[in-house]
Amino acid sequence: MTVFGKRLKDLRIEKNLSQHALALEIHYAQSVVCDWENGKTDPTASAIVAVADYFNVSCDFLLGKE
Repeated sequence: MTVFGKRLKDLRIEKNLSQHALALEIHYAQSVVCDWENGKTDPTASAIVAVADYFNVSCDFLLGKE
């Protein structure tokens, strides 16, 4: 699991969201969110921004740069 995947999963669970519910909120497929969390694929820059905006965190935090 990548830093992004772990932080995404932690934030999602903290908000009591399923992968499907998060995917609907940020306009991505549930399978994409699953792949990010499991480190199967890397998110695009626009996806990182969408996740950061939704959870009100920085992109640096999501990428482990803080």
